[in-house]
Amino acid sequence: MRLREYITKLEAAGELQRITTKVDTRFEITEITDRISKSEGGGKALLFENTGTDYPVLMNMMGSDKRMAMALGVNDLSDISKRIDNLLKEVMTPKNTLMDKLRMLPLLNDVAKWFPRKSSGRGECQEVVWRGEEVDLAKLPIITSWPSDGGAFVTFPMVCTKDPETGTPNMGMYRMQIFDKCTTGMHWHRHKTGARHYDGYKRLGKRMPVSVAIGGDPVYTYSATAPMPDNMDEMLLAGMLRQKPVKMVKCLTNDIWVPADCDFVLEGYVDPTEPLTVEGPFGDHTGFYSLTDLYPRFHIEAITSRRDAVYPATIVGVPPMEDAYIAKATERIFLAPIRLVMQPEVRDLYMPMEGTAHNLALISIAKRYEGQAAKVAQGLWGAGQMMFNKYMVIASEECNIRSKDEVFRRLHSIDFERDLIFSEGILDVLDHTTPTMGYGSKLAIDLTNVDLAERPLQQAIPVTMQPAGGVADYNGEYLEALGLLILFAESEWRERVDVEEYLDTNGWHGAKYVVVFDNGAREAMTASDLLWIAAANCDPKRDITISRNTMIIDARSKRPGYGNNPKRFPNAVTSSPETIALVDRRWAEYGLGEFIESPSCRYRTLLLSDTAEW
Repeated sequence: MRLREYITKLEAAGELQRITTKVDTRFEITEITDRISKSEGGGKALLFENTGTDYPVLMNMMGSDKRMAMALGVNDLSDISKRIDNLLKEVMTPKNTLMDKLRMLPLLNDVAKWFPRKSSGRGECQEVVWRGEEVDLAKLPIITSWPSDGGAFVTFPMVCTKDPETGTPNMGMYRMQIFDKCTTGMHWHRHKTGARHYDGYKRLGKRMPVSVAIGGDPVYTYSATAPMPDNMDEMLLAGMLRQKPVKMVKCLTNDIWVPADCDFVLEGYVDPTEPLTVEGPFGDHTGFYSLTDLYPRFHIEAITSRRDAVYPATIVGVPPMEDAYIAKATERIFLAPIRLVMQPEVRDLYMPMEGTAHNLALISIAKRYEGQAAKVAQGLWGAGQMMFNKYMVIASEECNIRSKDEVFRRLHSIDFERDLIFSEGILDVLDHTTPTMGYGSKLAIDLTNVDLAERPLQQAIPVTMQPAGGVADYNGEYLEALGLLILFAESEWRERVDVEEYLDTNGWHGAKYVVVFDNGAREAMTASDLLWIAAANCDPKRDITISRNTMIIDARSKRPGYGNNPKRFPNAVTSSPETIALVDRRWAEYGLGEFIESPSCRYRTLLLSDTAEW
C-alpha cells in the first residue's frame, strides 16, 4: 500500500483532515498536531498541503487505535497477535509422525512468501534523483518541533544498514538532526543494531554505507520501530503483516536495498574515522528533552523520491501522542513471542502510555509457585527491549491488569517487606533520573501474593494542614482508592523533603503511599500527568523509601550535582508562549472545528528554566 493510497483510505474513513492554509514547519505544525493528537481518541491524521515546499506533510497518521489497525491492514490489532500466536504454536509443537511433518510444508511455504524480494531496475522511490550540488535537505519540509530543539529533525526515518561481516540488513528508526544541506546526525543508541554495525565498520576501518527511507507503506514505518531480534530483517515482519513480500531496490550510490515504493530515500555514508559531533537537544517521547551528546555524522550523496511524494513526520513529547499508539500495537503484536518463547506463564502485557514505553509495564501470569513473579521480572529484564523497563507490576492472571481499580485494590494491600523486588540493570539511554547513563535501578511489585480479604482500613485524615518539612500542600483525592497521599514541595528546592515531619505535624496516619512532586505540578495536573511524572522522575533505589509501613516516593525534579543525582536534568517539553499565541490566532484558518486549548498551557508550570535543561 503506497502512502498516497493510505491517505485516500484515511480520508474515506473520516480519519483525515486536510489543512490547505500555509503553515510553518518550524513549531507551528507541531503545536497544531499536539492539540489534535491529545484530543479524544487521538484526533485525526493531518495532511498539511501548503508547507512552503513542493511536498505536503502527513502527521498523526497512526495516532489512534483505528488508524494503527488500518496502517497494518487489520480490523483489530488482536488479529495480528492471534496470527502470530497460531504460527508459533504450529512451529513449536513437536512433530512425532511423518504426517505431522508433512502438514508443516504449506505453513513453511507461506512463511517463505513473506521474505523481501530484490528487484532489478529502479523503483518508484527513484523517479526523481538529486546528486552532488542538487542535494539540499532544505527542499524537504523537515519540521522543527520544540523551542529548545537543536534544530530540525527527520522524525520518521527508516535507517537502513547492514552488518559488515554477515551482510545481514537492518532497518531502525533513529532520529536525524539536520546540520546543513547534506549532513545530519545519526542518533543510534549504544544498545541499537545500527550502533553495532557502526562499531563493526569502525573495527574494519571502512566507511559505512547508510540509506534512509522515508514514507511508503505505513507498515514499513511500523516495522522499523518494532523490537525485532537482532539479525532478523524488519522487512520480513512487514511482509508477514501484509501477507506478501516487500519489493526492494538497490540504491544508486551504495549497496543498500530499500523498499521500492517509499516516498524519499537519502543515500550516503557514515565515516567511523570521523570525530563524533554534538547532537541535540531534542524534545523526546519521554515528555522531557534528551540533552546534547556525541553521535556520528551522516553524509548524504543523493536524494531520490517519487514524483508524487508525501513527507510523513511525527512529533513526540508529553504523552499521549502518536508514539503511544505505535507502542500499544507492539504490546499486542509481540505478546505471543514473549509468552511462547521467553516466558510461557505470561498471560497479558500492558504498557500504559504514561510510562512512555519503557518506564512502566504491567504483567499478568499463571502463577504456580512462590517466587515466580521474581523469576518473570528477572527474565523479562534480560529480554530484548524489555531490558529498558524500570517499573514492573506483576499480578496473577485473574487480575485484569488493564483495570485501574483492580490493580489499585491489590496495590493497597501489598506487604512492602515481601512484595518488592529491587534490582539493577540496563535502562534506556533517555532515562534522565539515573546517575549513570543507561544503567540504574529497577523495581518489580509482586501482586500475586495479595489477599484482598485482608485489605487494611486506611484512616488517613489530617488534623491540620500546615506546611512543614519542605511540603507546601497536599492532594488527598486518591486516598480511598489507593491509600495514596500526594504532596507538593515548597518552591525553593531542598535536597530532602522531610515527609515524616509533615505527616507528624498534621496528624496524618495510615497512608499507604506518599508521593512528593514539585510545586509546579500543583496546578491542572491530571492523575495521568502525575503518573507520567512519577515514573519518569524516580530512580527506585534512590527515590523510594519505606517508613512506618508507608512507601515514600520522591518524584521531584533532581537538581544536578547533589548527592546521587544525575549530572544533568532536562526540562519538560512544551511549546513557547509565542507559538501557542500564533496557533490560537490562526485556529479558524486551519478548518479544524471547535477550538482546542494548547496542552502546553498546563505543562509550562513544570519548567525549571528557559532552556532544555535545569
